[in-house]
Amino acid sequence: MENPYGFKAVWDAGFVSRATLIILSLMSMGSWYIIITKLIDQTKIFKQSKEASAKFWKASSIAAGSATLTDGSPFRFIAETGTKATAHHDGALLEQIDLSTWVTMSIQRAVDKVQSRLQDGLSFLATVGSTSPFIGLFGTVWGIYNALIAIGMSGNASIDKVAGPVGEALIMTAFGLFVAVPAVLGYNWLVRRNKSAMEDVRAFSADVHSVLISGAMSTATGNKKVG
Repeated sequence: MENPYGFKAVWDAGFVSRATLIILSLMSMGSWYIIITKLIDQTKIFKQSKEASAKFWKASSIAAGSATLTDGSPFRFIAETGTKATAHHDGALLEQIDLSTWVTMSIQRAVDKVQSRLQDGLSFLATVGSTSPFIGLFGTVWGIYNALIAIGMSGNASIDKVAGPVGEALIMTAFGLFVAVPAVLGYNWLVRRNKSAMEDVRAFSADVHSVLISGAMSTATGNKKVG
């Protein structure tokens, strides 16, 4: 027998029920879009980390190593930022900051930008995971309220008149949980993967910083001797 209290009945229950279903559907689609795109981005970073380990450190200089990395790679971005920092440490104000501190600040800003990019969208997943069950519960409460009004107006409280509308309203709670669970699991999974990716990024930035500072200091010492 066809179920008269399924999604179609919920959709036909009125504007509030429709709006609740639409909001939960949009939240679900947004969550899956973010989960998939962030997984793709993280996979690229892990691949680029291996590329940096295999190619970058075999180059003759930081600039030459940067050229071997993929365009748009966070590792290339950090290396180029560090190189530019050592080459553009001039000006009355910047000269008041020693070279090591300036390079450290520049590389740290680059690392922070990479981390910020990795975290894009995670706040949406956290919001969906925490709010979608309550949105579904709101739809359930609203549906039960309307069902009880209909039962009271008809004056018939038999089991078929009560169980059907109440079960129909509970679909909202189930849908809210259906939206929330993947968002929460996806959020936790992506956060753990982000942590692993940022460990690779920070280790690379620390090595680049050490190479740049040692090279800059050696150059400065050589210039002093020549003078």
